[in-house]
Amino acid sequence: MQDLKERYKNEIVPELKKELGVGNVFDCPRVEKIVINVGVGRWVTKDPSRKDEILEKIFHDLSLITGQKPQVRKARKSISGFSVKEGMPIGVRVTLRGKRMYQFLEKLISIVFPRIRDFKGIKRSSVDQSGNLSIGIKEQLVFPEISADDTNFLFGMEITVATSAKSKEEGVTLLSKLGVPFESSEKK
Repeated sequence: MQDLKERYKNEIVPELKKELGVGNVFDCPRVEKIVINVGVGRWVTKDPSRKDEILEKIFHDLSLITGQKPQVRKARKSISGFSVKEGMPIGVRVTLRGKRMYQFLEKLISIVFPRIRDFKGIKRSSVDQSGNLSIGIKEQLVFPEISADDTNFLFGMEITVATSAKSKEEGVTLLSKLGVPFESSEKK
């Protein structure tokens, strides 16, 4: 079986060239990167004594899911309304490119989406005007690497698939050719 990157090069690019009417392979839209974000602000501000334990668990789970070391994002300035102090950890981020990006996208499409309860597809409105897809996942247990027995708290994540598409239509075309399951009919 071909992996997603090989299928993109051999099958999807020729289809995109014909469908979008572009003459050059390099004008075809492609996936540039995937960014996974987890906000940790509410756990850190709610229970500062467990901050290190919570960050370590999120760090561990994200590195299992992505196969790459996450990066802790810290607050740039203090905001008293949110009980945030400058330098306080407020998020964890992973940016995937190249081989890991295609592996993660293939896992997301073929394993994770079918494991989500009552999943009917992704709304086309999740694709912005630049052709980038942004989706939220409510809990990390839908990933096969995470065991429910080892998890003492759940966290959600936001996944952004950045493409080189020039419009929303190009982005939707690329993502649907890659196998992203969009809703069949969207209510307006």
